[in-house]
Amino acid sequence: DVQLQASGGGLVQAGGSLRLSCAASGFTFDDIAIGWFRQAPGKERERVACINTRSGSTYYPDSVKGRFAISSDNAKNTVYLQMRSLKPEDTAVYYCAVAPICAPNPQIYHYWNKGTQVTVSS
Repeated sequence: DVQLQASGGGLVQAGGSLRLSCAASGFTFDDIAIGWFRQAPGKERERVACINTRSGSTYYPDSVKGRFAISSDNAKNTVYLQMRSLKPEDTAVYYCAVAPICAPNPQIYHYWNKGTQVTVSS
């Protein structure tokens, strides 16, 4: 049974940091893409990071480049999203999901979970 579980969200002040975790079970981390997305109320789901678990290649949109860092611990089947210099506009529910390749289109990703809430106060 394939599952992804996102955790680590919370309430943080602007300028603070959080580390999110995406724990996977039911499949092995080998040459797949794990993406982190976020969705704020009234907005479309946006990819904020992606990593290929074999090559280690990472992808970020300009909105988070330099502030967010995605990493993978393949031995633990876990992907992390380190977020620094958080801004109120980073407030959203953050989700992780799996895809064959890192691409921005959410429709190619699978095994969506309920996500984890990140709230950044000003």
